Amino acid sequence: MQELGSGKTAERPVRLGGALVTLVEPHRGHEVAYNRWYERDHSLAGCMIGAWTIGMARFVATADLKKLRYPVGSPVAPDPEVGSYLALYWVLAGKFGEWMRWGSEQVKWLHEADRMFDERDHVHTLMYKFRTEFEEPDGVPVELALEHRSPYLVLVIGEPAEGTTLDDVDAWFRSRPLPGVVGAELTAIPLPGDAAKGVRADSAENRFCQLWFVDDDLPQVWDERFAGLGEEFAAAGLGELVYVSPFRATVPGTDTYADQLWND
Repeated sequence: MQELGSGKTAERPVRLGGALVTLVEPHRGHEVAYNRWYERDHSLAGCMIGAWTIGMARFVATADLKKLRYPVGSPVAPDPEVGSYLALYWVLAGKFGEWMRWGSEQVKWLHEADRMFDERDHVHTLMYKFRTEFEEPDGVPVELALEHRSPYLVLVIGEPAEGTTLDDVDAWFRSRPLPGVVGAELTAIPLPGDAAKGVRADSAENRFCQLWFVDDDLPQVWDERFAGLGEEFAAAGLGELVYVSPFRATVPGTDTYADQLWND
């Protein structure tokens, strides 16, 4: 690796502190309007204009990818057809609490200004603290994972077994690295009592959330890398993966994939 200059970026002075993970289902017949409202107004006015936001990306689960979701009857989203759009926001370490307070007030203001969108449902919207990352040596750091623009992402939500720690979970995932993949692990923060209208999250207290950014053609490597992940995790006695779902990156500024969300 080339020596870095006096900026000391090898020490990574800019660190990820936490994330907003929001999985939303637009009402049928409103998917294009939802996509445009969210991308052209809400993602900007509700998050990106706030201080301490250091990254944002959106992903979409098209009908072909929804067929790969498991387990059946997931407590996160029992209906695999539901949960089409996923948005992720990175927040600077040390500023997460301040960012959450600002976001709560900003969403209230957007409601008062009639700049919200009723024809959609929150499936899983939650604030998460950053815990650790899984990356190849000298790979993409997690702080740049959203800017790297991987074409696919796999969202994994799991519950450790009784007596299993997150250190145990991390060690297991590190023992079976996924080539060409950047992974981030997060732990949930309870929603504030004044959370925005319509926001909900099914989240057990001990759940972890992982975001796996995939540069390869995911449909081609799914069986090898992710299809058996839940069974392997359970067989190791570590707990249960309660939601495993693939997504593809949206194409900003377009309605690409909005007509491919469902089978009918």
